Amino acid sequence: MATPLTDGERTGVRSVLLSTEYELFEKLTVADQRHALNVLRRFDTFAPGAPIGARRAALLHDIGKVEARLGTFARIAATLVGPRTKAFRRYHQHEHRGRELLTAAGSDGLTLHILTLMSGLDYAPGSRITGSQSNAGASDAADAKLITWCDALLRADAI
Repeated sequence: MATPLTDGERTGVRSVLLSTEYELFEKLTVADQRHALNVLRRFDTFAPGAPIGARRAALLHDIGKVEARLGTFARIAATLVGPRTKAFRRYHQHEHRGRELLTAAGSDGLTLHILTLMSGLDYAPGSRITGSQSNAGASDAADAKLITWCDALLRADAI
């Protein structure tokens, strides 16, 4: 069973997120909140000095799960059998729905861009992001930073 976030951890999360994003974050299950914070901590290790928008993406990468309303065993079943029921479809579409929720919440462009890139990728450990998957038309330096942040999030979520 996951441990609820402490007051200090909640304050830390609140300092990263917009108030509207934090309202969504509070709707996550305790286990999903704990997972999101752990992903942020690993992300910060993999991408020190990343901008706030990238850090928000780390915290909010699973925010669409607020609408899935599935417990642990149901999530396992959904993963094994696929999107066969309405509830299982919501779970499988959490990345897309999360971006919709965050757009409505006023999330910044970098957060949304990173999550859009991540939603099209395989989260298998060892996966890497290439320039062709990132920001078409961006400068090489901006593209390299975006690749670094996406790769760090991919690795942080895979552990």
